[in-house]
Amino acid sequence: MATRIERLVTSGQFTLDGGTWDVDNNVWLVGDDHEVVVIDAAHDADAIAEAVGDRRLTAIVCTHAHNDHIDAAPALADRTGATIWLHPDDLPLWKQTHPDRDPDAHLVDGQIIEAAGADLTVLHTPGHAPGAVCLHDPGLGVVFTGDTLFQGGPGATGRSYSHFPTIIDSIRNRLLALPPDTKVLTGHGDPTTIGAEAPHLQEWIDRGH
Repeated sequence: MATRIERLVTSGQFTLDGGTWDVDNNVWLVGDDHEVVVIDAAHDADAIAEAVGDRRLTAIVCTHAHNDHIDAAPALADRTGATIWLHPDDLPLWKQTHPDRDPDAHLVDGQIIEAAGADLTVLHTPGHAPGAVCLHDPGLGVVFTGDTLFQGGPGATGRSYSHFPTIIDSIRNRLLALPPDTKVLTGHGDPTTIGAEAPHLQEWIDRGH
């Protein structure tokens, strides 16, 4: 079975530091006809479960713990028995949304999450959030960047738990080191490539200061 990547867009709200914003999130499903992992269970457990269908959901991987990326994770895990993975540096953010439910397992930089022929290597890329991670699959030629890198620049760093110089270091050292034709699949909005974003690093730095 060929491994494939599916995108589901769900809508809801992002809440932090007393503000609330309407957002559309990308939920990524990686797998084949039998087995799948979900990257970022956002907003709508029913819609995600429908996209999973009768496949075995083995893991729910959280790129970071802002509420709009994790709000549906416990409900989805309870329905499917999937393991919720989160980097431990984001536990304080997770607890703001799910005070009574911990993630099931801790992501570690360099570990590989396997699913249906995909090998997702965890890259710890703090900055947007302390425990932000990206997931790189060289075989598929993709990196799932959550809110670390978008088409047009880095994720936002204007709120609690975020830090602009840190996200720049993460992008420069971890993401821009990937092959230029690597497809960047983001937490919101349209895909891009490493090669399309790399030339703009200095602009982002200048803009951020």
